[in-house]
Amino acid sequence: PESDVVFASKAFPCTAVYRVLAEEGLGCDVASAGELALALRGGFSADRVHLHGNAKTAAELSYAVDAGIGHVIADNLRDLELLETIVQPGARQSVLLRIAPGVSGETHPSISTGGPNTKFGFSLADAPAAIERAQASERIVLEGLHFHVGSQLMETDVFAGALEAIAPLGDFPTVNLGGGLGVAYLADDDPPSIEDYVAAKVDA
Repeated sequence: PESDVVFASKAFPCTAVYRVLAEEGLGCDVASAGELALALRGGFSADRVHLHGNAKTAAELSYAVDAGIGHVIADNLRDLELLETIVQPGARQSVLLRIAPGVSGETHPSISTGGPNTKFGFSLADAPAAIERAQASERIVLEGLHFHVGSQLMETDVFAGALEAIAPLGDFPTVNLGGGLGVAYLADDDPPSIEDYVAAKVDA
């Protein structure tokens, strides 16, 4: 209840795939204007799409806002500054702040994104000022927080640690727990089942 499943479209940005997942009721994560265009062409309603990425251009943000995107996931103060110049007076854009919880999943360092040295999101130390900035804006609605601890995760306890780390930042209506469920590339890989993965997140 009160949960949502969101397709990370960078995994397979293809209009036929978008169409199937939109019909199944999923939301959609996009990381560029190109992915957004494909998601819309594939049948996703703009309000079911979320734009993330640590190097969004003003043009990408303008396109997303004009399309009526559900959430912009802000990685840095520049995202917030650009949105405040792009969103028209009297309008407001829903935003999630990406937080680096300082927790790393057991995975390859190149796809570990939640640790203290990641280039993605606000650190725990910088997050309170970013939250205050977003909440004070007349053109931004801060709906919640987002984190992503890594990809190809074979263990699920990392989600509880990440949630414990961000919990002191406040109570928000939306918390995006990121993805990262591992798959078996090698014979001895033993990823969690989808059911166990979801249960770990819900329990946390």
